[in-house]
Amino acid sequence: MRPVIGITGNYNEEERSFWVRDYYVKSLRAVGANALVLPPTEEVGIIAEYLQVCNGLLFSGGGDIDPRHWGEMARLGLGNINPLRDAFELELARQALKANVPVLGICRGCQVLNVAAGGSLWQDIKSHLLHDQNAPRDYPIHAIVVEKGSLLQRVLGSGEIRVNSFHHQAVKKPGPGFKVCAWAPDGVAEAVESTEHNWVLGVQWHPECMTDEFSHRLFAALVKASINESGKTVRDH
Repeated sequence: MRPVIGITGNYNEEERSFWVRDYYVKSLRAVGANALVLPPTEEVGIIAEYLQVCNGLLFSGGGDIDPRHWGEMARLGLGNINPLRDAFELELARQALKANVPVLGICRGCQVLNVAAGGSLWQDIKSHLLHDQNAPRDYPIHAIVVEKGSLLQRVLGSGEIRVNSFHHQAVKKPGPGFKVCAWAPDGVAEAVESTEHNWVLGVQWHPECMTDEFSHRLFAALVKASINESGKTVRDH
C-alpha cells in the first residue's frame, strides 16, 4: 500500500470552506503516496489522531503567520493572517517534531516549522531581489545556493538550483535545533532543516508548481523517509 502523507489544509471563514491546491496532491501521487488533506482544528486530540494515520506531513503554502507567535507586534507590511490555521499548524508541527515524523514545509510551511521550533520571521522582507514574482508559477525566477553536506543538498544532489518565488516573509532566526541550509543571492533564507530529527525540511519556494527534477526529488525523498520511519502504511505507536 502507498504511504499516507497529510497535507495541511487552508480555511476560508467567509465561505466556511476547507481547501488545498491540487498541485500538492498531484505532486505526492506522482511519487507514490496517497494524499490526505487535514482540515484545520484547534482540538489537540484530533491533531494527535491526524498523526496516527499519517506516515509523513506536508505543510502547504498560504498567508502570513501572526507575529505574536514569535513575540512581536504586527508591523506595517504584514499581510492577511488566519488565527485558526496558525493555531492548528503550529500545534501539528510541535507534535510532529516531538514524534519525529518526516515533514516537508513549503513556503508558509517552512516558516511554520521554524516558528514552531522557537524561531522568528521577517514580517516583510526588503530586498533588491524579486521574491514575489510576476511570472508563471512554474517559472524559476532566481537562483539559490545550498549548504554543502546538508539534508537539502543530499536530496537535491546539487549545490545551486533555480526556484520560483511567491513570498514576502522569510526565516529570520532559526529555532533551536534548526539551521538555514539555503540562501538567495540577497541573503534571504530559502530553506531550513532540523539538526535533531531524521527528516524535517522546509523550503521557501513552491516545488509543487515546478516540473523539474529537483522538485520531484524533494517529494520523492519525503515519501521515502515516511516509509522508512513507519515501516508500514499506518504509523506504529
